[in-house]
Amino acid sequence: MSDASADAPLGTPQARAFVGISGWVYPRWRREFYPKGLRQADELAYASERLSSIEVNGSFYALQKPASWERWRDAVPDAFVFAVKGPRFVTHIKRLRGIEAPLANFFASGVLALGGKLGPVLWQLPPTLAFDEGLLDDFLAQLPRTRADAAALAAGHDERMEGRSWFAVDPHDTSPQRHAVEVRHPSFETAAWTDLLARHRVASVVADTAGRYPRLTATTADFAYARLHGEEELYASGYDDASLDRWAEWAHTHRAAGRDVYIYFDNDAKVRAPFDAMALIARLAA
Repeated sequence: MSDASADAPLGTPQARAFVGISGWVYPRWRREFYPKGLRQADELAYASERLSSIEVNGSFYALQKPASWERWRDAVPDAFVFAVKGPRFVTHIKRLRGIEAPLANFFASGVLALGGKLGPVLWQLPPTLAFDEGLLDDFLAQLPRTRADAAALAAGHDERMEGRSWFAVDPHDTSPQRHAVEVRHPSFETAAWTDLLARHRVASVVADTAGRYPRLTATTADFAYARLHGEEELYASGYDDASLDRWAEWAHTHRAAGRDVYIYFDNDAKVRAPFDAMALIARLAA
C-alpha cells in the first residue's frame, strides 16, 4: 500500500509516526485490554504507555472543560500526542455555515492547554454533506494555522464560554496547528477537493470503512492521517498480519518523504483497536 505522492507537500526530515486509538473509555475493553482492577481514572495513562497517540472523540459531542484537557495532558508521557475531533455542532448541525462563534468557542474550551501534546484537529464531515467548493473553501480558510492564531480566534468566543475558557498561549507561538478532514459523501471524489485541501495545507484523511464511504488517498499536506474503522466490518473487524504490513508500508513511505503520520484504529466494537494499534507500532519499530 503506497498512497504517498512524490510531488505532495513535504514535512520534517525526521518524520515521526503516531499510532493509537479513537477514544479510550470503552466498558467492553475492561478485563480484555484494561486489566482487572484498573481504575477508570487510570485508563488513559495505561493506554498511553502502550500507544503513541489517541484521538479525543468526546470533543465531537460536547465542548470539554479546561480542567479535563489539563488532566489528560498530565496523564500521558511527554512524547505523547493527542489528535482532537472537532465538534459536530460545526460539521453536522451548522454544516459549516455561520461557524465563527462555534469555532472560537471550541478553541477557547481548553484544547490549547494540551500545549505541545496537541496534534491535528480532525474534522469529520457528515455523509449527507456534498462537496461545495465555495463552502469548503470558506471553512478551511477559517481554520487557525498556528497556536497563536488559534488563541486569537478563541478570544472571539461568545458569552457561553465566560468563566470556562482557556487560551493562554504565547501570542508569538508560531507552532503549526494541523488540521485533517474526513469526508463521507462520494461527491468529494474529485480533483477540485484535493486541490482545495492542498491549497490550504490541510490533510485528506485516508479512511478505511469496509467500503461504506469514499476512500481518498491523495496527500495534500506535510503530514498524513489515516482512520481505520474496520477492513471488512465497520467498527468491528480487525486487521490481520498482511493488512498491518500494508499500513506499515504506507507509514514508512510517508516518513521517508519527511511526513509525520497519524494512524488511529476505530474498530472498537470487538476490542480489536488497541491490539491492532500495538501490533502496528511494533512493525514500525522493527
